[in-house]
Amino acid sequence: MPPPSPTTPPSPDVPAYSTWPLGERVLPLRPDGYGEVRPTPPTLRERRYPTADVLPPPPGGRWTSSITAVTPDLAARLAWQPGCPVALSDLRYLTVAFRGFDGAAHTGELVVAASEAEDVVSVFRSLFEAGFPIEEMRLTAPSELDLPPTGDGNNTSAYVCRPTTGQTSGWSAHAYGLAIDVNPFQNPYEKDDLVLPELAGSYLDRARERPGMLQPDGLVVREFARIGWSWGGAWRTLLDYQHVSETGR
Repeated sequence: MPPPSPTTPPSPDVPAYSTWPLGERVLPLRPDGYGEVRPTPPTLRERRYPTADVLPPPPGGRWTSSITAVTPDLAARLAWQPGCPVALSDLRYLTVAFRGFDGAAHTGELVVAASEAEDVVSVFRSLFEAGFPIEEMRLTAPSELDLPPTGDGNNTSAYVCRPTTGQTSGWSAHAYGLAIDVNPFQNPYEKDDLVLPELAGSYLDRARERPGMLQPDGLVVREFARIGWSWGGAWRTLLDYQHVSETGR
């Protein structure tokens, strides 16, 4: 669903909001099951949407965070089931304040490994204080894993019980709560002729820096390096600019 229209328009010195109808145009499938990779629509070449709040915004627009257990109700919202490689008791539910592309403070949610929870919160505090923009940050529901591809998703997320991208076996670091994808559209995955999200090819031009991108010497990569995590944008066999992980994969 597209985010709601903002109550006030952006100021004249800020780019207009993007107008692409998010999640509405299904892409034809490739033989590998991904969507057909297509040129980035002009309105998404400097993507900017107001954030649709899933949780109440932080009081007074100030930094807030929490770390709690993953309850049965939360587990029902997660892409978790018996047989996933990590027990729910070894995961933690985080809420963190983040700054949207609309300039406002919002509350995001993530599930990560219990051992990494405090460090991850410290990273997002630094990003919030620096004003690094994030479009949305919410849990990935099981139903989303089977949706037809539209190539325009941009959810910053952590825990998902799934195999490594491009493989049918072997768990992703996300399935252990040890990886986070940050602004996937601004930071796409690229391997051979595959780009994910499929409409995000404009952002493969990393020299053209735009808000929300991760860069080798940028704040996001530095902050995750501080807690011992590494960045997929530095890999050699493929490039995963959105991906940061504790495992290095």
